[in-house]
Amino acid sequence: MTDRQKGGLPLRLVIAIILTIGFMSPALAAESVRVGVLKFGTVNWELDTIKAHGLDEKNGVSIDVRFFAGEDATNVALMAGAIDVMVSDWLWVSRQRSAGEDLTFVPYSTSVGAMMVAGSSPIKSLADLKGRKIGVAGGPLDKSWLLIQGLARDKFSLDLAGENEIVYGAPPLLAEKARQGEFDAVLNFWQFCARLEADGFRRLVSANEAASALGATGDVAAIGYVFHEKWAQDHPRAIEGFLRASGEAKALLERSDEEWLRLAPVIRAERRELDILRDRYREGIPDRTIDEEEEDAARLHAVLARLGGERLVGPGRALAPGTFWRARE
Repeated sequence: MTDRQKGGLPLRLVIAIILTIGFMSPALAAESVRVGVLKFGTVNWELDTIKAHGLDEKNGVSIDVRFFAGEDATNVALMAGAIDVMVSDWLWVSRQRSAGEDLTFVPYSTSVGAMMVAGSSPIKSLADLKGRKIGVAGGPLDKSWLLIQGLARDKFSLDLAGENEIVYGAPPLLAEKARQGEFDAVLNFWQFCARLEADGFRRLVSANEAASALGATGDVAAIGYVFHEKWAQDHPRAIEGFLRASGEAKALLERSDEEWLRLAPVIRAERRELDILRDRYREGIPDRTIDEEEEDAARLHAVLARLGGERLVGPGRALAPGTFWRARE
């Protein structure tokens, strides 16, 4: 019998096609999603969980993690199309949309910074901060700093920036100086606050508490996954699979203490510190609808526009339409 089937393709060609399809099918099934992150950012905990448990392949995507040295480099990479997804805040997305970009945002975490004081500090409320030395991470236009300033002004008629010695700096440096007693209080990012808690510090007020006092109805997602709307429209399977994998990783991190023990070398934390980071992370898992998130973001945008002006929010005085992404039917 010859290798040519009567009225069909040569048998060797049929076998070659079958083998090629067999080898190619996983690649064809999985769409690549290039995710840009800071090398030691907390987003790596979720991405590591996704990769360790194959949650990306399970959901039809292949996550390609790209590391960057700073936020500016990550922003440039996204705008240039060198990555598909990054993590940032909705305020930046709204500002970019007001300038004509098509970026959009999916909530990732409601964990935010807090004003921290030593456990033995006599400071009990924002009113007690008058005339104190305060460390602030993120700069004068940091959202958490502006919200806490707004709360101090509205509740205690206190101008935190004007009536205190403010030292701006990098989060790890400020955390270390706080441990050394160089500040009366320090406002830092949530993960550094959690590490300070492990060293006996306590929260004076969080940015979420300030936001609630200024009109938010719940904890608002501070950061989220950001991507171009056109990319999501052109790659619906990729973005939907990526977000499903993200949700499954969060669910695992929410229920499994053992998963946090596996992540300990990535997080670089001892047990007490790890437990606090775990609990604070879990508190920050978003559980509200996109409508609720967007409504509160709009309220806070108005507050931030009043407090930070155009330097913070850009030319748009209101939250730009489309800032929060909704899957297209």
